[in-house]
Amino acid sequence: MNGLWIRGPTRMVGQMTVSGSKNAALPIMAASLLTDQPVRLSRVPELTDTATLERLLRTLGMAVERRGNQVHLETLDCRPVRADRRLVRRMRASFCVLGPLLARRRRAVVPLPGGCRIGDRPIDLHLRGLAALGAEIAIQRGHVVARAKRLRGARIDLTGPRGPTVTGTANLLSAAVLARGTTVLTGAAREPEIVDLGRFLESLGAIIDGLGTDTITVRGVAGLGGGDYTILPDRIETATLLLAAAVTRGAVLLTGAAPEQLTAVLDCLCRAGAAVETTATSIRLAMSGPPVATSVVAQPYPGFPTDVQAQWTALMCLSEGVATIRDDVFPQRFSHVAELRRLGGQLMRRGAAVRVTGVEAFCGGTVAACDLRASAALVLAGLAGHGETRIRRAYHLDRGYECYQEKLTALGAKIARIAPAAEAVIR
Repeated sequence: MNGLWIRGPTRMVGQMTVSGSKNAALPIMAASLLTDQPVRLSRVPELTDTATLERLLRTLGMAVERRGNQVHLETLDCRPVRADRRLVRRMRASFCVLGPLLARRRRAVVPLPGGCRIGDRPIDLHLRGLAALGAEIAIQRGHVVARAKRLRGARIDLTGPRGPTVTGTANLLSAAVLARGTTVLTGAAREPEIVDLGRFLESLGAIIDGLGTDTITVRGVAGLGGGDYTILPDRIETATLLLAAAVTRGAVLLTGAAPEQLTAVLDCLCRAGAAVETTATSIRLAMSGPPVATSVVAQPYPGFPTDVQAQWTALMCLSEGVATIRDDVFPQRFSHVAELRRLGGQLMRRGAAVRVTGVEAFCGGTVAACDLRASAALVLAGLAGHGETRIRRAYHLDRGYECYQEKLTALGAKIARIAPAAEAVIR
């Protein structure tokens, strides 16, 4: 069932509990390679990406058992060091096994990563960082081959051309916990998902200072233990559900959320005319009229998330006025622009930015999803659009949104999966 059918417009109204964070769960699952003791993770979303990583970890000698949103992991065989090419090519986060494999098993052979096509995402900072920790690095037939008898602490600058590297920070933070001596990561990513990874490692016995800042200090330990850990809420799912209510002029209450991690998004929603109320673990949003045109710039945390840029663009298509959306993290991440035009949006691409002139409504049509967050933007347009919208290649959504069809249906959406044979040919 690769396609999605939506009939709109329908107001999103109701209450929903937010799932655990995909972007936190993946590097945390990979970091479980660092210990031989059992690890039990709670609030792990059931997604194609987490299922892919579960399969990859099994090929690396781990026992992986899922019970609902709990995942039990335990290393049974420390000998495998080669990551399966087919699995790693499916998603970029699989590359996060490189640091843990090298630190714990002294050798790693990991294919160059895949994932959504949203622009250039080099891995040079990962490799330079591991080399600084004492690893021998080579690229052989599309694989990173890394060796080290034992990593040693170092001072590593992770600042990239467009800001800190999130997956690079995850890889090097994981590797550093078993390195001899002290490692200082400067220019580190400040994202909540990196903080969650660090707290997980601390729960196993790692010694880490500076989580949530751009300088993380790790004092290496001889080994890690096991334990239980609960993944933080998914801030991107939270933002997407809030935008679903905003674009359809609805009202939702999201529980199990973390509002403090979405300050930039909530501020923009308020500027756009939404009524927003928060508690420590919930967010209530109501939208009664068309949004006010509100320009944003996607930046590293704590800025406006690049993973919400496409969804915000969909909302601005129905705004009163003209808004500019720029992405400083992934300047090429605008595959959704042409598809939103098919649904009646007025958008003009200019380099790393899009100029959006608001229209009264979206119309139904047939569009194609090119990546995860672009898919979410097209779903928002379909929910607010007049008539039927068909989204081809909607399987991208299964990578990052747990039970999205069921959740949207519970909020009032008219949405269904459709088989490939039933998908209309794009005009």
